[in-house]
Amino acid sequence: MAVRGGQPTCLDKGLVVWLTGLPGSGKTTIATKAAATLRQMGYRVEVLDGDWVRKTINPDAGFTREERRRHLLRVAWIARLLARNGVIVLCSFVSPYREVRSEVRRIVEEEVPFIEVYVNAPLEECIRRDPKGLYKKALRGEIKHFTGITDPYEPPENPDLVLDTVNDTVERNVEKLLAKIREYLA
Repeated sequence: MAVRGGQPTCLDKGLVVWLTGLPGSGKTTIATKAAATLRQMGYRVEVLDGDWVRKTINPDAGFTREERRRHLLRVAWIARLLARNGVIVLCSFVSPYREVRSEVRRIVEEEVPFIEVYVNAPLEECIRRDPKGLYKKALRGEIKHFTGITDPYEPPENPDLVLDTVNDTVERNVEKLLAKIREYLA
């Protein structure tokens, strides 16, 4: 527990949790709910979500392989900075390429722990969910470089945690994520 006398206990160093998966797999939903629970426990938490970062910090980010790489490496540095100052950082990004995720891990792990979480949902399920209508647009050819349709997604080979958003509830996946985070905070 991170709360003493009603006041948050600051961590010397936080950690970075990197949720990766297809668009619509459930990354941000899980990250947001986990963050709320961690805050209730007294931790300082930030959620860095792909949509938010593209609107605010990195509005010039494109979707080609190299543009995605630059975008994600910028996020890695921001996440590292926050975590080294005692923040638990939950990063929710498609981050489709293994090589780039490895670069992100190297940047972060120079100073703080890094947890790679694969939010697993089959492409068919993500297309069915399509919360933003992006798959429909991509399938009509209206969006270029869309992961899962015209660009590949390379699932992690050895993630620290796999969350199955088809067979497990959001609540169960949040529980699993919080259990993994607790391992690193112990």
